[in-house]
Amino acid sequence: KLCGYLNKLGIKGPIKTWKSRWFFYDENKCHLLYYRTAQDINPLGSIDLSSASFDCKVENGEGVFEIRTPSRVFTLKAISKQAMMYWLQQLQMRRWEFCNAHSRFPSHEILSCSLVLCPDLFLYIDVVDSEDFLPPVKTPTEAVGLKAASLPAPQTSTALQNISLKHPWTELQNTVYNICGSKQLWGNSGNIFNFSEFQEPPENLDEEQEVEEGTTEDGRMEPRMNWVRKARWMNSGFPGLPEELSRERNPMDKMSVLQQQILTLTEEVKSQKELVKLLHKALEAAQQEKRVSSMYLTAAEDKDRLELVRHKVRQIADLTSRLETLEQEKKELEQILTLRDSHIQELKKHVQLLMEKNHAKQEVIMVLTEQMARELSDPLQEANTITAETLYKQQEEIDHLKDDIDAYKTQNQFLNSEIHQVTRLWTSVAENEKALLMKCACLQARNCQMESKYLTVLRKLQEAVPGLPSSHAELVRKLIQEALQWDVKEEAEGFNLNPVSEYDEYGFMTVPDYEVEDWKLLAKIQALEIKSNNLRSQELVEKPLRDRWNSVGELSPSAELKNLIRSGIPVEHRQRVWRWIVSRHCSHLPDHYQRLLRQSQSTEHPACRQIELDLPRTLTNNKHFSSPTSQLIPKLRRVLLAFSWHNPAIGYCQGLNRLAAVALLVLEDEESAFWCLVHIVENLMPADYYSDTLITSQVDQRVFKDFLSEKLPRLMAHFEQYRIDVSLITFNWFLVVFVDSLVSDILLRVWDAFLYEGTKVIFRYALAIFKYNEEEILRIHDSVEVYQYLRFFTRMIMDGRKLMNIAFNDLNPFPMKLLRNRRSMHREELEAELCELEQIKAAYVKERAEQGP
Repeated sequence: KLCGYLNKLGIKGPIKTWKSRWFFYDENKCHLLYYRTAQDINPLGSIDLSSASFDCKVENGEGVFEIRTPSRVFTLKAISKQAMMYWLQQLQMRRWEFCNAHSRFPSHEILSCSLVLCPDLFLYIDVVDSEDFLPPVKTPTEAVGLKAASLPAPQTSTALQNISLKHPWTELQNTVYNICGSKQLWGNSGNIFNFSEFQEPPENLDEEQEVEEGTTEDGRMEPRMNWVRKARWMNSGFPGLPEELSRERNPMDKMSVLQQQILTLTEEVKSQKELVKLLHKALEAAQQEKRVSSMYLTAAEDKDRLELVRHKVRQIADLTSRLETLEQEKKELEQILTLRDSHIQELKKHVQLLMEKNHAKQEVIMVLTEQMARELSDPLQEANTITAETLYKQQEEIDHLKDDIDAYKTQNQFLNSEIHQVTRLWTSVAENEKALLMKCACLQARNCQMESKYLTVLRKLQEAVPGLPSSHAELVRKLIQEALQWDVKEEAEGFNLNPVSEYDEYGFMTVPDYEVEDWKLLAKIQALEIKSNNLRSQELVEKPLRDRWNSVGELSPSAELKNLIRSGIPVEHRQRVWRWIVSRHCSHLPDHYQRLLRQSQSTEHPACRQIELDLPRTLTNNKHFSSPTSQLIPKLRRVLLAFSWHNPAIGYCQGLNRLAAVALLVLEDEESAFWCLVHIVENLMPADYYSDTLITSQVDQRVFKDFLSEKLPRLMAHFEQYRIDVSLITFNWFLVVFVDSLVSDILLRVWDAFLYEGTKVIFRYALAIFKYNEEEILRIHDSVEVYQYLRFFTRMIMDGRKLMNIAFNDLNPFPMKLLRNRRSMHREELEAELCELEQIKAAYVKERAEQGP
């Protein structure tokens, strides 16, 4: 047991006094309790060591050290330097053991939490081995430990100096108890305490052996201690009494003890009954949950299912309350971490100051040593100038300086040890905080999924409202109104793991705003899915991807870069990579863009009117283009006019405005966006893709139908059965590379791969979109409903990683040579059909001309 006498510095205004106190370490709470004497039962106070740090300063005197807690600094003094170092080492060790044992998230729990969130992620935990900054100090048995309790307390200069004026009631209790205890319990041992061991309170008083009355050698009855008092002593955590001092005085005491035992056992039986009741309630709740789940599976009416929906709402409320509790715990951990960081900075400054002082004293020693060497080199001069007394004083001063150096070395070693200990504790707290954040993100993602499922059920009920009774339909409408009033973007104050803002980094709306009232619920479901995916992918996917991109230096074509671009380019790297891709394929002519702008200002292009009509209709879901006064509208106009003069064969085609707008959002610079548009139209897309006839665009639709039949035969058969022409939906996908079709995050990832690899990427993602929603489409058996679903089904895709895996893994192989051959074949067929149509048209015109007006 760590206990012993120390002097504690008491400050009362300008008066500072040292008071002798008995200190005892409570390992259950990691508190250092202090009493006036070892025989006191009630402590005068305690020091919380779990968040404390330790310091020793040579300037304060020998044996003086400090315990710094967030609320107060305690200055203590041991009887010797050895005792001081022993106390400091022991307190450091006990603090580390307590913090390590009572950590809310031990290392194995942190690891298991991480592996649950991502099986492929291995969370590395850096466990710092303890280093021997300071050799273990030998235990000073005369000043520390149980034997020190049998020694008399250190004497003070005055009788009242050692009394604590802050705790008069505690002092009075301890004094009365000591007086009563000494009268009743003083035996042959000379002390009422036996500090051979600290006894724990017994689990059951019946298990203790009754001690019969014994007699001493002179025939007198040996005094006994009251059993109730003994129980109080044991529960107080102090040393137990010798067996011979625990005997009772008379049978009446035995009876009182037995009665006390009966009361204790009665209370214990009551507590056990309460525990059994709680366990029964928990079992009933679990059985009730099982019954409810079974009812949900077997329920045939919507009324029963609505009741189960309400049950799920209550579960959501419970999850929300748990989330608030975790957030409060996180705030407390942040406050503790801030306090420890500030204390580490103070310790570092103090160590630096001590090192500077040590260096200065070493320089003084060197100067004195050199001076003595010079004086000793000339014995005659020494005899004439320096007396024996002067040499003695100098030698004494050197000895003092050497003692100071040794003291500073010891202090430096201890401070290094303390910094090391505090750093380990800070690392443990940081790991706990990281585990809490990951757990909180997981809970938030689950909560979003629960809300999304609840809203999906409401949407299904909304579709089935005409077939429901009026009372049920009214209830469904109320539930939908309540769900639409929830603010899905609302985050806990001061705690945003990955909030879903109204607009993303490029100004696109993250939550779609549908005009149709029936689709408001759909928008809410999409917002929850976006938030859930962001929370789950932030630590497990996005962070490792960013780390890989940060390690990429100079860009050069390679298989690794290709895979990285397919995975998606982070926002901070996208502009640089796009500029590099465009510059590889387009030679930027100097002042070419400026000449085109001057030409567009001097001469009006025939496409100018069409460009002006299309500008307000460009990216209406982006805040940078939604208003006629937006700053990017004039830039977009100049880019499109410059391109119309750059490529007169095309001039302007509807759809080029969207391509140029996306390039402007990412590249920001007008000229860079212009060359990006040139790269797309002239290098990536086949010839005549944006001509008046759009012949190549029509060819690609036929090629896509071939691929759809090969890769997704069931879906294509379903379309043919209900006479669905997918080109009515997909033609615009190919023309503008999915702009206004996919959510912004997925859209930009498609563009990343498209700019690097070409039009093959468009075919891959178009097929992947149908594969992603294949089962949903196959469940629709009406041509009108299929067309309605295909109008907005791309907006229902929220998992970009899943779509990417389908496009680049599930749909392989996808050779470019096959795509070229199919294009060539269908182009010949289409040109033949167009030629035949021209012949039919000419024959018809000739026939009408012969018939006359």
